[in-house]
Parts: sequence; C-alpha cells; structure tokens
Amino acid sequence: MLRSAILAAARSGRVERLVQTAPYTRDVVRRFVAGTTTADALRVAGELAAAGLTGTLDYLGEDTETGEQAAATRDEYLRLLDQLSAADLAGATEVSVKLSALGQRFDEELAYDHAKVICAAATSAGTTVTLDMEDSDTTDQTLDLLQRLRADHPSTGAVLQAYLRRTEADCRELAVPGSRVRLCKGAYKEPEAVAFQGAVDVDKSYVRCLNILMSGPGYPMIATHDPRLVAIGEDRAKWFNKPNEEFEFQMLYGIRPEEQLRLVAEGYQVRVYVPYGDEWYGYLMRRLAERPSNLAFFARAVSGRK
Repeated sequence: MLRSAILAAARSGRVERLVQTAPYTRDVVRRFVAGTTTADALRVAGELAAAGLTGTLDYLGEDTETGEQAAATRDEYLRLLDQLSAADLAGATEVSVKLSALGQRFDEELAYDHAKVICAAATSAGTTVTLDMEDSDTTDQTLDLLQRLRADHPSTGAVLQAYLRRTEADCRELAVPGSRVRLCKGAYKEPEAVAFQGAVDVDKSYVRCLNILMSGPGYPMIATHDPRLVAIGEDRAKWFNKPNEEFEFQMLYGIRPEEQLRLVAEGYQVRVYVPYGDEWYGYLMRRLAERPSNLAFFARAVSGRK
C-alpha cells in the first residue's frame, strides 16, 4: 500500500510542486543525487574512485518529449564522457542511459541513433554504457535496441528487473559470454499479470535469476541493498566458482554506504549508481518506493523538521 502511494505521488504534478518548493528538500536530494551539473557528477565520481569504489553516472531526464530535449541529453552525455576521460576517471566510471531520455517514447530510431553516438564516445573514452530498464511497456523495445548497439559495442550493458515474470527467460538469453547484466528488483508500478506483487515472490524471483546469471559466462551486476540478497550473492559466487573480477555488486548513491565499503574491503567490486541533473523528482520517488523506511527522513525534510 505504501509503495503504491509513493509511486502514485511520483506521477502527481501537485505533489511534485510541493516537494520542489519545500524549504529543506535540498537536504533530501543531496543524500541521493550528486547534484545538478556535470561538475557535481565528476566530483562524486572522483570521491568514489578515491574510496576504491567504481561508479555509473545517470543524467536524469526521462520526461523527454521533444527532439530538442533528446539531443540535449545526448550532448550532456558526450560532455560527461569527455570530461571523465580528461579527469582520468573513465576507467572507474561508466554511464547509465535511459532510452526514454533520448526520445524512445516518440521516436525509437532517434533514441537508437543518440544511444549509438553515446556508446561510441564511451568506447573512445575507455568506458562502457549500461541501458537502464524502465516500465514493462518498453522492455522488448529496449532489449531489441540493446542487441543492435552490441553489434558495434558488445560491452553495452543491460538491466533486468526481477519483479517481472518474464525476467528468468530474459536472463537465460543474456547469460552469454561478454554480456553485462545488472539485476535489480524493479521500481515501477506494474499489473499483477506482468509482475510479482509480493515482496517474498520478488525476492524468490531475484534469487532464481541470480542463479542463472552467476552460473553463466557473462558478467552479472548484482544490484541490491537487501542484506539477505547480498549474502546470497556472495554465496552464489563461491558456489559457482565465480572470481571476484567476473561480477560486481551495485548500490545506489546514498544508500548503505558502509556496506559498500565493507564489500570493497572483502575484495569485491562495488559500483555506485550516481544520478545527477535537474529532473530528480521521479527518481527520488522511486527510491522511496523501493525503501519506504526512507520516507520518514524525507517527510521531516519536506516539513522543515530535519
């Protein structure tokens, strides 16, 4: 119930205006978002690298509605990749791209063209791109574009969401040599016919999908903050004799930073998903939906009671 209410708020213009104008919202945003500028993203990437962590940077802009907005998002990624290379951070930092931010919802070919340019720039910079997954209406289209991009840029990563009923089959198709797959639980509101609704069922699906990926020759990216699933990931690596350099854990910026450092100290690779940009509202709401325990912190900040 609480998760559904938060996701409904993510689509409410009235709630968005309230949150954006609240005097202490900045404190909440700063916890989960690097900032609004390219310089903010680079600063956090440098901080992560200094701590032994790697990063994936996401320029927030999924509400793209025009070709001009899509081109502006493409250009920001090109600027970001150029500056990552100049700062000698490309080896420790990749980028995450939402195809909707590149125009997917109104022009699939335009989104593909922009993504191809970004992938080429990432290759030149010495890093990679991961295509974020969004709601289930775009899953097939996103995976189709992924295969097209991998023809020229085989390291392009995919994201699969364990709460979707189809994901086990998608894992089997993508668990191949050279394939990079980020497995997360999922953060969009989906109907029961498409997605598991209960937390236990989602967790069971996550473990089944994880087993497929960890037993295969690809490169799994275990994206979870759940202590039980992290422990299962560690166990599965041992069970399937998966060396630490052949998989990684991923966590969101601002969530369980101590656990991120613990995993690094244990010898695991850990990548932190770092969003930046002005369009932070939808992202923030989905993070709250994933971890409703953050809601109290959020409510105190919005009301001015820190």
